[in-house]
Amino acid sequence: MLKLCVLQFLLVIHSAMCLNLGDLHVTGPLKDMNFSIPEGGGVRILYQFTSEPPAVTFRLSGDKDGIIDIAPEKGILYLNGSLDWETKPVHWLQVESLDVNGNVVKGPYAVTIYVEDINDNPPEFDQITYTGVVRQNSRPGKPFMYVHATDRDDPATPHAQLTYSILHHFPNPYKEMLFQIDNVTGAISPSRTGSYYLDPQKQDTFTLVVSVKDMAGMSTNAFTSSADVIIHVKDSLWKAPPTIRIQENSTQVHPVNISQVQSNEANVTYDIFEKEKLPRLPFSISQDGVIYVTKPLDREEKDTYTFFVVAKDNQGELTDKPLQIHVIVEDINDNPPVCKQALTVIEVQENEVGGSNIGTLFATDMDEENTLNSRLRFKIKSQVPEVPTSNLFYIQQDTGVLQLTGRSLSKFYASNYSLEVLVTDGAFETICDVEVHVIDINDQIPIFEKSDYHNVTIAESVPVGTVILEIQAHDGDEPDTGSSLIIYQVKEGDPNNTFIIDTDAKTNRGFIKINKALDFETQPVYNLVINATNPEPLVPGVQYNSSSLTLFKVFLTNEDEPPVFLKPVYKEEVSEDVPVNTLVTTVEAYDPEGDSVRYSLEGDVKKWLRINSITGQVYTASRLDREETEMYTIDVVATELNNAAQKSRTSLILHLQDVNDNLPYLVKDNPAFFCYPVRGGERTLIQATDADEQWFYSKFTFSLADDINTRNNWEISKVNATHAYLSPKHPNFEEKIYNVPIILNDNGKPALENKVHLKVNICKCSSEKSCFVEVERQHSLPTAGQAIGILIAVLLIIGAILGGAFFHIKYKQKNEKSHHKDATDSAELNRLT
Repeated sequence: MLKLCVLQFLLVIHSAMCLNLGDLHVTGPLKDMNFSIPEGGGVRILYQFTSEPPAVTFRLSGDKDGIIDIAPEKGILYLNGSLDWETKPVHWLQVESLDVNGNVVKGPYAVTIYVEDINDNPPEFDQITYTGVVRQNSRPGKPFMYVHATDRDDPATPHAQLTYSILHHFPNPYKEMLFQIDNVTGAISPSRTGSYYLDPQKQDTFTLVVSVKDMAGMSTNAFTSSADVIIHVKDSLWKAPPTIRIQENSTQVHPVNISQVQSNEANVTYDIFEKEKLPRLPFSISQDGVIYVTKPLDREEKDTYTFFVVAKDNQGELTDKPLQIHVIVEDINDNPPVCKQALTVIEVQENEVGGSNIGTLFATDMDEENTLNSRLRFKIKSQVPEVPTSNLFYIQQDTGVLQLTGRSLSKFYASNYSLEVLVTDGAFETICDVEVHVIDINDQIPIFEKSDYHNVTIAESVPVGTVILEIQAHDGDEPDTGSSLIIYQVKEGDPNNTFIIDTDAKTNRGFIKINKALDFETQPVYNLVINATNPEPLVPGVQYNSSSLTLFKVFLTNEDEPPVFLKPVYKEEVSEDVPVNTLVTTVEAYDPEGDSVRYSLEGDVKKWLRINSITGQVYTASRLDREETEMYTIDVVATELNNAAQKSRTSLILHLQDVNDNLPYLVKDNPAFFCYPVRGGERTLIQATDADEQWFYSKFTFSLADDINTRNNWEISKVNATHAYLSPKHPNFEEKIYNVPIILNDNGKPALENKVHLKVNICKCSSEKSCFVEVERQHSLPTAGQAIGILIAVLLIIGAILGGAFFHIKYKQKNEKSHHKDATDSAELNRLT
């Protein structure tokens, strides 16, 4: 009864809203049909099937679920309730038409109803509260836990597309959150700030309120749910181990486990890379993070190692910062002492007092410094020869310092001693050899063979380096030592070091040489006192005496030398406008022998100068011109009055100073012209210069001559200090050449002014804007070559005329003979006829 009432209600609504079902496309014959119906829509009519006789009713079967039905007589397919996508997304139905007897007329036909999902379910987390652990220094963006929510709506629609976010963060001591969540996957990871600041010592627990929202988070009508996430911060597992100590030369079976590291993340790959570039690093690491040493180490080869351990994820990215691993190789006493020298040689003077330090024996040990393994002890094992006693020497056991025990050594007993010194480090022993040389003391002074070498006479022109005398002294000390080597020096008579004495180290013979140029006029005689000394100091109580001195005189002979100028070069600055006979300079020369000197000039090609032959005064002989030559160089010659062959020369350089003595003029690189007719606006560039010296920059002024015609026709405008533009003032110019008077001023001191005439051509121009210039005929006498050419041409012409006349006469004579013969032949013919 209720069902009929509902149907009647539906029919009333249907009649009211759809009077013409055909027009609304909700009626039609029986056939397969598909419907898409939003869920939760309540009672509604879906379709009306029309019957064809003999069919009178319809029957519906399939997934009706008490909601979907059909009015048998009317064929109306309707819903008497709401569909639910979550309960059944698709209903499969069959419709048949029946006759009055209930027999199937048509059908069954498939009717499929697809239920369209609407967002009618909120998302739900699969846990009320989540708990996770994060390690300190975990890398940002690497998830350490996940949250998960589901939505019962259609996952193929935005209704079930979920977006995660963090609503609250307790506590939150920084401006930025320490954690972040992937809005799609729900993965929670440290933020960049959290990776840096998370520290269990400061805050070990955090609570996050995580929200999930459907409709992909884009709709304001989306459903939202939330859950709490409790995060515990733990210490980082990724820590560098303490310094690893490995004893050298280990006998264990290698590789040996020496330490282990662990990443904060799972499923990582460990690797080692070295800080130092070694041929092969003797360390390795397993995929469990165990660090191994792969072979025995030798501290003497390398005492420390530094390398880095890294952890990488399956994409090859570093999961953490590299850890620096420091390894120290511990020393064992495995190296014997080594003598620093195969033979240590020590020299001791025979007068050295007892207890003196005479030298040090050096030895090394490659074991670690400042440990007992490298502590060395010294002991004298033997002394050869054992004269005068067997214990002449003592060595400090910890320092290796050798000392004399109590008496001086003497070469009378032995000149050399050989010592064997035992050096030990507690485990190893080494013998070091020491040789002690007893050296002679300097107790003998050098003695000259002669106390006076008398004198030698040499010319003052003898060159430097010449040996003028050999001297000899003897020393009784041990040969080839500093005690017996003799050094000769001029003690008196040579304040300017004119002489020098070289020594032959093997023979101690001395060679007196000239060290500086000699000059008879300066010093004609040298009284030399020469001494002989040793480089080694004399022993106390022994002193040099007269036996170590000798005398020697050097006499110089005079030679005629050329005059000498007081200056090597004379340089003077002179203004170019000085009057003739102006004194320029005075040159001075003297003759070493005192003869008078006469002066002359050479190379004065300009004839600008003259010299007083007696005084050396140089005067101007004519007007100077800087523009012709700025630097003028000549030679001044000084000649002995009584020996003209003795002469010398020097240079006199005159630097002529400029004065403003040249008029400015125009630089005429190209002719000035304007194209005819003048149209206005044209201009030509002119340049001024002069021959005077240009200081920094020239500065000229340009102006037109003071006449009305010129100023009415032309104007000048300045460009810069050396250039100006000349322009016509109007277009009414004839086609001809104009002389434009221009006044140039060089602004010098004094200023010079020059009136110049610039030829300006007003001419017809070509397309290239250049003047058509008419070539003028030249009227002049021919040259000799031209005259000869003309003569030859005239003769050739005369010859040609004469030849033509000759040929003409010959041709005429020939024609006359031919004509006469023809006439004779004709008469003979007539006669025969």
